[in-house]
Amino acid sequence: MSEPMEISLQNATVGDSLDQNGVSESVPSPILTQEKVLVSVEVCLKASSTSRSDDVRSAVERMLENRSLSYTDGSVPVSLDDPFLVENVQRICICETDEWVEKHDVLLFWQVKPVVHVFQLSEEGPCEESSGDGQLSIFNEWILPAKEFDGLWESLIYEPGLKQRLLRYAASALLFTEKGVNPFLVSWNRIILLHGPPGTGKTSLCKALAQKLSIRFNTRYPQCQLVEVNAHSLFSKWFSESGKLVAKLFQKIQEMVEEETNLVFVLIDEVESLAAARKAALSGSEPSDSIRVVNALLTQLDKLKSSPNVIILTTSNITAAIDIAFVDRADIKAYVGPPTIQARYEILRSCLQELLRSGILTNSQECDRLLLLSYTGLKEKLNVAQIEEPGNPHLCKQLLEAAEACEVSN
Repeated sequence: MSEPMEISLQNATVGDSLDQNGVSESVPSPILTQEKVLVSVEVCLKASSTSRSDDVRSAVERMLENRSLSYTDGSVPVSLDDPFLVENVQRICICETDEWVEKHDVLLFWQVKPVVHVFQLSEEGPCEESSGDGQLSIFNEWILPAKEFDGLWESLIYEPGLKQRLLRYAASALLFTEKGVNPFLVSWNRIILLHGPPGTGKTSLCKALAQKLSIRFNTRYPQCQLVEVNAHSLFSKWFSESGKLVAKLFQKIQEMVEEETNLVFVLIDEVESLAAARKAALSGSEPSDSIRVVNALLTQLDKLKSSPNVIILTTSNITAAIDIAFVDRADIKAYVGPPTIQARYEILRSCLQELLRSGILTNSQECDRLLLLSYTGLKEKLNVAQIEEPGNPHLCKQLLEAAEACEVSN
C-alpha cells in the first residue's frame, strides 16, 4: 500500500525542470534559474478579442522589457502606448512572488524572467447532467477558465505556501506523465484529497486550482473542463440503477479525455458520503447496491489512471470517515483547517480594501495616510516602534485586534 503524500508547510519545494515545449514553465517556482527568477504573468483577454495568444504574449513581453519595475503580486497597468494591448487585454497580473516578499527580497526587473500566460474567460456557465428520473443532477460541467471562478484563487487566503505547494504538486503530476515517467517505478494517480472541517474553503480551493492549472497549461491543453460530481446523486432508490449512473458519469468523462488536447478535472465533493455508504453496506444496514456503486467508482478511478490528461480533486469534511481506498489512491492529501491569525488578518484586510475600492467606504484624508499593511509588514512595525499616535489608533492595529478576536475554536 503506497503512502499518500502529506503536504507539510515546512517541506522545501523544488522548481520544475525545463521543457522544450515550455510545459515546465507553466508553474514556475520562484527560484533562481540561470541567474533569473521565473515569475508567472497572467494576461486576461477581453471577451471581444480575436487576436492570437502568441501575438499578445509577445506584445506583453516587450512591454515588460521596456518597463523598469519591481515584481510583486498584483496588477500591472496596460501600456497606453501600445494600442494593440489596449484593444485586446483586460488585465495583466503578476503571481506567486509571495515567497520572495516573505524573505524581504525585492524582485527587480533585471532579475526576472517573466513567464506569460494568455487566456480568455469562458462565459458559457455550467451545464447540468441529470439522471432523467427527477433525481439530483449527476454532475455540473464548466469550460475552463470560467468567468464564475475568475479571482477565486486570489480571494482564498490560507497559511503561507499552501496554495503554491498544491499548484506545484498538481503541475508535477502532469509533468511526470508528459515526460513519460514509468508508472511502475514512480506511481502517480493524479488524485488530490483535501480534508478538514466544514467551511474552510476546500471545494472552492479545488475549483480555483483547476482554474489556475487551466491557465498555466493552456498551451499544452487548449481545452479544459471541470466536472463536479454530486456524490449523493450516485445512489438510486432503484436496485442496480446506481451502477448505471456511475457508468454514465464515467462514460462522459472518458469521452472528454479521449481528446489528447483536452485537460479534464473531476471534482468529487464530500467523498466521506461514499465511505459512510460503504461501511453501512458492509454492516448490513444498507442494500448491497451501495457497495457496488462505491466499488464501481473506485474501479473507474483506476481506469482513469492510464489517461494522462485528467486530475481527480476530492474533498472530505470528516477526516476519520474517509474511505481507506480513497486515501490509498491519493497522491496528495492536505489538511485545510481554520484560518490562522495571519490568514484572518489578511481576510479582513482584503475585505476592507474591497469596500474602499468599491466606494462603499470613503477614504477620509486621515485614512489616506494610514496604509493597510500586510501582516508581515505590520508585525515588523509593531516590533520596531509603535504605529499609533496618542489619541489616533492605527487602522491596521484595529484590524489585528479584530483578527485576534475572531479566533475559531476547534
